[in-house]
Amino acid sequence: MVKAKLKEHPREAMSATRVLAAQAFSRAAGAPLVHGNSIRLLKDGGENYSAWLDAIDSAEEAVYFENYIIYDDKIGQRFADAFIAKAKEGVRVRVLYDWMGSFPQASGGFWRRLSEGGVEIRCFNPPRLDSPLGWVSRLHRKSLCVDNRVAFISGLCVGQMWAGYPERKIPPWRDTGVEVCGPVVADVVQAFFRAWAETGPELPADELPDRDSIPAAGLVDLRVLASITATAGLYRLEQLITVLAQKTLWLTDAYFVGTTSYVQALRGAAMDDVDVRLLVPGSNGDLRFLRPVSRAGYRPLLEAGVRVFEWNGSMLHAKTAVADGRWSRVGSSNLNIASWLGNWELDVAVENPGFAHEMEQMYLRDLDNATEIVLGKKNRVRPVAIPQSPALPPVLSGGLGRRRSGSASQLTAGAIRVSNTVGAALTNRLVLGAAEAKIMMSGGVILLGMAALASVEPLLVTVPFVLFASWIGIALLIQAYHLHKSTDNGTASDSVDDRIEPFISHDEPSDESLLEPPGGQARNRHSPKAFFGKSRNYKSVD
Repeated sequence: MVKAKLKEHPREAMSATRVLAAQAFSRAAGAPLVHGNSIRLLKDGGENYSAWLDAIDSAEEAVYFENYIIYDDKIGQRFADAFIAKAKEGVRVRVLYDWMGSFPQASGGFWRRLSEGGVEIRCFNPPRLDSPLGWVSRLHRKSLCVDNRVAFISGLCVGQMWAGYPERKIPPWRDTGVEVCGPVVADVVQAFFRAWAETGPELPADELPDRDSIPAAGLVDLRVLASITATAGLYRLEQLITVLAQKTLWLTDAYFVGTTSYVQALRGAAMDDVDVRLLVPGSNGDLRFLRPVSRAGYRPLLEAGVRVFEWNGSMLHAKTAVADGRWSRVGSSNLNIASWLGNWELDVAVENPGFAHEMEQMYLRDLDNATEIVLGKKNRVRPVAIPQSPALPPVLSGGLGRRRSGSASQLTAGAIRVSNTVGAALTNRLVLGAAEAKIMMSGGVILLGMAALASVEPLLVTVPFVLFASWIGIALLIQAYHLHKSTDNGTASDSVDDRIEPFISHDEPSDESLLEPPGGQARNRHSPKAFFGKSRNYKSVD
């Protein structure tokens, strides 16, 4: 008996460790692991748009669509036609777009056409007098839900560049999305309901599906990461994945501006013999001035053994990760502060070896059209053509013409990188190189220009400052008045923490593997009423 107990003890300890690991994932992400789903990997606009339009065409009850940028071009009109056609059939069609992302990409006439066609339209976070800095928080999500049976999550906006320009021999932007079916669709619908409620009256509670009402569609376990401003759920999860990765961690990102702590986590993994790779846009990125900003962050990664690759084709817009052939992420979040803390984002974290294998194969194919960046003899960041090896496909050079547009929220991330560089230059606390020199040179020229302008025409500098300060002052007075009035009337709106709480799972699943809780459906979340709270007048909290 004693020997038997001694033999069982290591297994019990391992089981407890797995339970703690699964619990850590749930708590870090702020989202439960949902079982019984299917998932399909979709590449670029060709596969994603076709799947989206087919799903919309098959809709019988409801279509929920949210996106950061919707262009009034050939692709945008195709989706507008599809939405209007379903609305005329009596299907509930709701479209949520971001004001900053879609302005001026789509005109007022585009939205009027949709509205007159029976589509419910809402705009996320337009400019307001009482919120001068509200523009920092954007709806950066890209999702589609149809009839509570299928959902799509991706990094794709709606525009011709994602489909390419065949007549000009310009390939589509490189991007990635997924199609999911099963109980997890309820989580995607709930995320849409939460964002919709931020822009006006809430949707009827009886339209919000429960996971138990959606039949299982497969054996894939995944989490829906519905991030909102300042929650940092994905950031915590990314840090945890980086710490736990044992063999591989392959990242693709469109606007990489890592924080110091995240960069240190990547460095630590690489120095512990984890194969860490980062694939980012090359010279054809849509925000070309951000390239030196991103390159300024390469050197500490390269010095630790992280392999950095720049995409040679048209814009690389995908936001993905795959670790240890088991864990994967696809969605709208970039690896920067704007996505981690500023924006409303939507990603799916998949814990399935089969899907992770697909992601790894896609990643290796992408490296066929990428150039590795290395440190030269003078410790400068430079591209290099590397020989073919079994572990890494050959790297090709190339490139296409310049692109326009992009995510305005990435300016915030770029500003953070610039401020870090300037701070390092002034304090001498970090080692700086050639890439940082370009940033410092530009900053020096701009500051000297502003100083010269102020000495010649002081009003050109003073007046904008006075106007902005006045705007902030008026906004603070308006906010104070509303808060004071609501308190006097006893109708103060729910706190931000109360509105976020239903997203956080308090389940503590047990697990038969490092990442998987036991079989069976995750426990139900709060009821729709508990999720959205009591009926109240709309009051945005920025």
